[in-house]
Amino acid sequence: MADAPRLDVPRSARGFGNFLRLNPDAVGQFAESIARFLGTGRFLAVQTIIVIVWITLNVAAVDLRWDPYPFILLNLAFSTQAAYAAPLILLAQNRQADRDRVQAEEDRSRAASVRADTEYLARELASLRVAVGELATRDFIRGELSRLLEDDSEDDDRREKKPKKRRDLLS
Repeated sequence: MADAPRLDVPRSARGFGNFLRLNPDAVGQFAESIARFLGTGRFLAVQTIIVIVWITLNVAAVDLRWDPYPFILLNLAFSTQAAYAAPLILLAQNRQADRDRVQAEEDRSRAASVRADTEYLARELASLRVAVGELATRDFIRGELSRLLEDDSEDDDRREKKPKKRRDLLS
């Protein structure tokens, strides 16, 4: 009874399905590399050269005509290329969209964290300003000290002047 198949678990694929199990990440990386290559100037230049050589040989070289004027074989090659390139490019775009979505979510969470930190620091700064408002500030202390120094220097000047007057009176 232990060897009986469970009805709540799907059967494993049999036959050809097991053969075609591919790693989605490996297929995606391959698709991205193909999409990157198809978007380069090198690919366009090579393709243009191949088309020019193909048409030249089929028009000018009478003995080598394997694809006469309507160039049906060349058209078939382009159609096949487009049939394979389009899904590969779409797969690469989907993977990039997924990466962009994850990056946007991380950016949003980071921005929310930075905003919370900024708001906390603003509240702390406001509370410090209130606390400092109750204490003597540096400018206030500096002003008081300079005022006291001025008063003290005036008192010293008065003291020096008074004995001179007494001396003058004694002389």
